[in-house]
Amino acid sequence: MRYPEFLPENGTIGFVAPSFGCNIEPYRTAFANAQKKFRELGHGLELGPNCYEGKGIGISNTPEACGRELTDYYCSESNDILISCGGGELMCEILDYVDFGKIKAAKPKWYMGFSDNTNMTFLLATLCDTASIYGPCAAAFGMEPWHESLWDAYRILRGSQDTVCGYELWEKESVKDEEHPLEPYHVTEKRELKFCLPDGMKAGAEETVTMQGRLLGGCMDCLVNLLGTGYDKVTEFADRYQEEGIIWFLEACDLNVMAIRRAVWQMKHAGWFSHVKGFLIGRPLVFGQELMGLDHYRAVTDLLEEYQVPIIMDADIGHLPPMMPLICGSYASVKAQGNTLEIRMR
Repeated sequence: MRYPEFLPENGTIGFVAPSFGCNIEPYRTAFANAQKKFRELGHGLELGPNCYEGKGIGISNTPEACGRELTDYYCSESNDILISCGGGELMCEILDYVDFGKIKAAKPKWYMGFSDNTNMTFLLATLCDTASIYGPCAAAFGMEPWHESLWDAYRILRGSQDTVCGYELWEKESVKDEEHPLEPYHVTEKRELKFCLPDGMKAGAEETVTMQGRLLGGCMDCLVNLLGTGYDKVTEFADRYQEEGIIWFLEACDLNVMAIRRAVWQMKHAGWFSHVKGFLIGRPLVFGQELMGLDHYRAVTDLLEEYQVPIIMDADIGHLPPMMPLICGSYASVKAQGNTLEIRMR
């Protein structure tokens, strides 16, 4: 696994838009304020040509233009790290225009984003053996003030932090809109972790659940779309790191509980979960849904409990913020007890 150098003091942050750009509100104003805040921290900035574009379908620009921007800015020596402007819908279409061979040959660089950016964060690990960060996109850094999760992401980029512990409260309904583009997360809901554990293992106020392995995962909406394509090298990745094993982190955006179950079934039968050591499951965007007696817990646990590894659910990962920034490709030690969760990434 290749680990990039961390963002140095006064280092340059590059921004790219391989998915949506920041061309409309509230993202445009939030992105402008994010740039201001990064400058105040002493950083230079380099904006890709698509950051303010919105003429693409489900992405900022044409697939060719987005793929070219991502390749060029990743391989460029004029920026130290890359942060994606935002998520979107059809980043998968740019993959044929991303030169992964050139990226793999280039000096490794931190790339951070989530949701549709799974198409890059996940493939950097599985195709290029290069670590990435599944974390907030650029516009989130425009909020006033920063939530602790954004400081966590920044400190991980700087190399001053390697552990995340989650957050007491989460946001069920955002108050950020076109008139209030800089609003912080509206955290009102208490985090309550759920556990599905191997036979003989208990979780509670006194017991501690632990697991170790290499972190891999992202948004299931995107992952299941990659499955079975020429970009699917997951079983080879799992075999390569079988001595350490894999901790899968998974979350869902548009998938309802039935679609989540179908996605888990498909990944399972494709052999993706070979050498698994545990699962970290984020809160789905459609939280609390139940269809035909199926909720978002059983959508996952009914199919995964046979692996006899810990499954920790409703973790701070994904589309219901705040989210723990996770280093995809790192070797992680996970410890959970009650509602406390600690993930150390090496």
